[in-house]
Amino acid sequence: MMKIGRICRFLHLAVTCTPPSHFFESENGVDSGVIQPEESCRCFSLDEILMFTNNFDEALVIGKGGFGKAYKGFIDDGDMIVAIKRLNAESKQGAREFWTEVKMLSKLQHHNLVGFIGHCNERQEMILVYECIAQGTLASHLYRIGRPANGTSISPLTWEQRLDICIDAPRRLNFLHSGTDQTFIHRDVKTTNILLDENWVAKISDFGLSKGTKSHLTTHISTNVKGTFGYLDPDYFITQRLTTKSDVYAFGVVLLEVLCGRPTLDTSLEEGQMSLVNWVQHCIEKKQLDGVIDPSLDEQISRRCLKSFVELVNNCLQKSPRSRPTMAEVLDSLGLALVSQQKGGSKGISLKVAMSIALLCNILE
Repeated sequence: MMKIGRICRFLHLAVTCTPPSHFFESENGVDSGVIQPEESCRCFSLDEILMFTNNFDEALVIGKGGFGKAYKGFIDDGDMIVAIKRLNAESKQGAREFWTEVKMLSKLQHHNLVGFIGHCNERQEMILVYECIAQGTLASHLYRIGRPANGTSISPLTWEQRLDICIDAPRRLNFLHSGTDQTFIHRDVKTTNILLDENWVAKISDFGLSKGTKSHLTTHISTNVKGTFGYLDPDYFITQRLTTKSDVYAFGVVLLEVLCGRPTLDTSLEEGQMSLVNWVQHCIEKKQLDGVIDPSLDEQISRRCLKSFVELVNNCLQKSPRSRPTMAEVLDSLGLALVSQQKGGSKGISLKVAMSIALLCNILE
């Protein structure tokens, strides 16, 4: 078996995997110039995937969602632990999104991007293989649901942990926006697409909806509206003009989740409370701010840091894209907020004091 495993590795490293060229055309049939087929990439056979996951053993499931299920797997004779994402037939993430993710992850490498190992496209199966991210998603830690891949229990994130994570994520997004000769827009920034490694470093995942321009001179992309409700840029939703500021808006919602400790949409709540953004706005209008900030953060946030953080959320969630900061400016603001936190001493203000001085009253004004 050891020899067979080595032969398999040699074979799939030698295989050339080029997706159909029509998956790299824009929606109007013109070559977008954004993602070109790679010369080669690592391909796994379905038989290998079945071996890695013990025939998709339910005991190895480490995540599930609209896309399907993610399994913990072992490749290279068990030397490497990976996450194997299997798209189900009913997933909204179709062939175009699958190949977009393969090409994006093959082409763009960054330490704040989840490591892409390979894929399988065989017998109507579409499967992606990534490095296994030990601590799971940011969402799972904010809402303390499930267990990360390393099997540990989930405890509330401290405020400084949250700030560090919030700084890591826009580093990657800023690289997408301005770090290459093209502008890439993620289009699906959310807490379930921010993964945390064993050192709590945040990594961005899920590039199936990503779009790119031919150059930085292009200001927007006209495209059908896609993304996740609760994170969608309202201007993009109305005009169908996608910009880097659409990612900024979505990240502003992420920042609000980090502060409030609740999902952006919760259908189990009353209608007026389902949307996080609308609920916070309503609380401000009624001056009923009790319970807005995650109670586990009591006496953890310094006064200046909270003010800076809230102002940034407000700026990111502006209705007009032009009024929002760039991702580079978001990164700078978060860095200053972290400095304010570290200078503020070990004990932060109580949530009651935070509410009484109405630091949140400028959100969404």
